[in-house]
Amino acid sequence: MDRAPLVIVFDVNETLSDMSPMGDRFAEAGLPAQLAKLWFATLLRDGFALAAAGGNGRFTDIGAEALRGLLAGAGIDADPETAVEHVMAGMAGLGLHPDVRGGVRALRAAGYRLVTLSNGSAQIAEKLFGAAGIRDQFERLLSVEDAPAWKPARGAYDFAARVCEVDPGEMLLVAVHPWDIHGAARAGLGTAWINRTEARYPEYFAAPDYVVASLEELHGALSARGGRGPTGF
Repeated sequence: MDRAPLVIVFDVNETLSDMSPMGDRFAEAGLPAQLAKLWFATLLRDGFALAAAGGNGRFTDIGAEALRGLLAGAGIDADPETAVEHVMAGMAGLGLHPDVRGGVRALRAAGYRLVTLSNGSAQIAEKLFGAAGIRDQFERLLSVEDAPAWKPARGAYDFAARVCEVDPGEMLLVAVHPWDIHGAARAGLGTAWINRTEARYPEYFAAPDYVVASLEELHGALSARGGRGPTGF
């Protein structure tokens, strides 16, 4: 990224929210805890498929139906609808990763405009940030439910740029998902990959402009390149 961003755009699910408790949620519903990761991957796959075919869908609807499909073939005794209701309710009770509060506050204090762009609902983000006491740090909470398609389709990032009234090149997408980094880069945004797990970044995706181990490190990384955000929203 050649210039400092004006707007920092955060992915929400797994990037800001800690989804590890979803395994416990599955176990409470009488399901294998390890099914949580397969469920989330299936949910994303089907959301991406809809986007690739020119459609869109609500995160909760796709998530519930994806879980019903997994349960149908798993030979599990738990009542399907009770399990689905319990698991989906867990998305509204997640917390933040430990580095998020400090990282968000540091970036906002530096003058960057902060928004989110999630494949999930804006209501979930509202509850997540409200409970954590950082809702006031964000200018907007955006969802692809109001965009032409899910990320990583270009239309999702263009939607965020239109709402924020900036060019895509004036935005920085922050995410833990390489597919999101790639989609944002193809749409002309700068990108920052949060790698909390020392994972390997796939070579077939566009490389991120920044790689940090935590959100708290991002402010320093931007400052090291001379990046300064505007003052105020």
